[in-house]
Amino acid sequence: MSLTVEDIVELFETRGAKSYGSEAVSQLEHALQCALLAEEAGATPELVCACLMHDLGHLVAQRPHVAGRKEDDLHQYIAMPFLRGAFAPAVLEPIRLHVDAKRYLCAVSATYWDALSPASKHSLELQGGVFSEAEAQAFIGRAHASDAALLRRWDDQAKTPGLPTPGLARYAQILESCAIPARQS
Repeated sequence: MSLTVEDIVELFETRGAKSYGSEAVSQLEHALQCALLAEEAGATPELVCACLMHDLGHLVAQRPHVAGRKEDDLHQYIAMPFLRGAFAPAVLEPIRLHVDAKRYLCAVSATYWDALSPASKHSLELQGGVFSEAEAQAFIGRAHASDAALLRRWDDQAKTPGLPTPGLARYAQILESCAIPARQS
């Protein structure tokens, strides 16, 4: 069963105060900052939604997102069964691809790796490391890969303690505007 917008808001309200791994922001602060960066860049409402929910897998996972973990938590996939049917591929695919987008950006940008936080560098290694040239070319040719790469860059920037952002209610409205209406039985 798909999560509703109300369910997503409740997840952020009840679990979003948890720290975002070893970063200096909470899960909710990170999500709101990422969505704000997308909005400020003129992203589509669908991409703003993806930015808000890209780490929702951390909130629905049984195991919390912790620093120094020894295996990848596959958070980019965990939320998919809960969001499929509720949002279109323009929202879902950038979420699903945002981890591979980090691997891609490391492959194609000489400065990208250096700008990553220590936690992001650690998770990159757990996620398979930098793409080869062939893997990078295959990735960017996929539908929604360019949006995933944009999301990834905003994701990397969305770690500023105390940054003022619009509240969750603002983004709940955007989620509602992008949600697929529930089917009546």
